[in-house]
Formats: sequence, structure tokens, C-alpha cells
Amino acid sequence: MTDNNGKAKIIFIGTADFGLPAFKALIKDGDFEIVLVITQPDKPIGRKQIVTSSPIKIAAEKNDLIILQPEHIIDIKEKISLLKPDLIFVAAYAQLIPEEILNLPKYGCLNLHASLLPKYRGSAIIQAAILNNDEQTGLTIIKMDKGLDTGPILAQTVVSIGKEDTAGTLYDKLSAASPDFTITTIKKYLAGKITPATQNSSQANYAKELTKSDGLINWSKPAINLERFIRAMNPWPIAWTWWKGKQVKIISAQSQPIEINSYKPGKTFKYNSGLAVQCGQNALIIKSLQLEGKSALLSEDFLRGHEDFIGNMLG
Repeated sequence: MTDNNGKAKIIFIGTADFGLPAFKALIKDGDFEIVLVITQPDKPIGRKQIVTSSPIKIAAEKNDLIILQPEHIIDIKEKISLLKPDLIFVAAYAQLIPEEILNLPKYGCLNLHASLLPKYRGSAIIQAAILNNDEQTGLTIIKMDKGLDTGPILAQTVVSIGKEDTAGTLYDKLSAASPDFTITTIKKYLAGKITPATQNSSQANYAKELTKSDGLINWSKPAINLERFIRAMNPWPIAWTWWKGKQVKIISAQSQPIEINSYKPGKTFKYNSGLAVQCGQNALIIKSLQLEGKSALLSEDFLRGHEDFIGNMLG
């Protein structure tokens, strides 16, 4: 099961900060040796396009680990093979790993996935759980196969979804739940105490990768659906709408819609000291928003500088 020093030789593959807690736990655990870290190439980030390393690379450098950043992971197949890893562990890598590499480690490749598979395969899995009003989601560790999130399940752990959770806060909750779950599952698996369970693909849902346009609000939908939509799109791509040819980001809305159906969907009106928008069913109180090129503001503060926002149609 292990090399001569009694430690399991692991290659860690990941990019986003979602995988950081699990990665750091593996580094600290005395039963494992991280023999290689594979992450995406450095890339320009933000308006100034500053070339930036991935969070996983930064953590790996602090721990003096060997790092490779291939454009295509298949290009380093031979280097991976020469290391003779016991296991490859993958968390939020953002690149499909070919079968030739999945078959290299003695115990295969495991993947940390942010949903309770087979529900929500794909990319926007955290957003999907909020959009569908799920009360819980969780983490799954699978043994990877050539399909997308289709491999047999080793273990799962449940994480509750709060009424105020955004995709961002839920992302953090799931990430924070990963260290103990990862360590426990890997140790049980390498000890032969876990029998991988085949997924029931008939129960699977696929959540495609989101684009900026996916955040456009359709005000004809019920307010209760749009409140979930706004939370699911936060922090990216952020729910947005048009006003006088400019984009307005809707950062947050009140969780409980108000039973007003007096206007056309998309019509803005004042409610108490704040802002509300008529939806296809009931109206939504907007808590904070951001006009294109400006800072995000509470609705009361926004209206002080944009009184003409009231009585307009958003679209």
C-alpha cells in the first residue's frame, strides 16, 4: 500500500481555493507524502490582467513541493508514471483528466466533488442546489473513471443549505467540511475498508458551466424563484438586469417576497424606504445593488442618488 518510508505516495491535482483545506490536511498528515502537485498554468486575472498563480500553487510553494503546470495534463503522463504514485487526488482542477492518467496510480484517482452525487454532475453544482431550493447538499469522493463525475462513490458527507446562503457562502461551507472527510475516506479506502458503489445514472442531473449572460434576470418569473436565483448567482456571474441601457447588478434581495401584484413584471417601485421590483408573481425587495461602473450600495443609499430609478421598467 505504501512506499518504503511507510507513507502513501500521493499526487495532488487542483487549482481553485476550494481544494485548499483538503490539500493542507494531506500535507500535514504523517501517513501521506505529496510527491507532486499539478495545477493550472498561471494566468492573467482582473482588469489589470496581472499574471497570477493558483491558490494551490501558492500553498505548494510554501511547503516546498514539486509543482507542474501543464497546458494539457496528458503532456506529463511519463513524469507521473515515473513517480509510481499510490494515489492521485483531484479537487477543483478545471481540466478533464484522460483515462491513460487515471490508470497510472496503484489505487487509481479520487475526486472531491461538491454535491451529493449522482445529483449535480458538471460545473455549476453549488448554484444548482440553491436554485432548486434544496435543503442540503454535500461532498462526495468518487473513484474517477473516463466519464464526467460518473465514477463509483467511496463516501459522502452532508452540508445544510441556509435560507441566506449564496453560492459563495455555500462554497466556503463545503470547502471547510473537506479536510477530515478527505483524510478519513482516503485512509479507509487504502486500507480496503471501502467498497466503491456504482452511481445510479438515472438520478443524475448535469449543471453546465455558467457564463455572464446566465445572470440576466427574467422578471416574469415568481419572486420566490428570483430570490434564490440572486443568491445562486452570487458571487459570480452575479444576477443583473438592464436599466436605461446600463447593467445593474442585483447583489441581494429580501428572502421573503411581498404579495404585491399591481404592476408589470420588471416595474420598480418604492416600498417603505427601500426598493422593490414587481415579478411574475409577487414582488421582490432589493437589499443591495450596483450600477455599472459604480460601487455596490444598499437600496436606500442607491435611491438617494438615483431617484429616477423608481417607476422604471427593468429588463
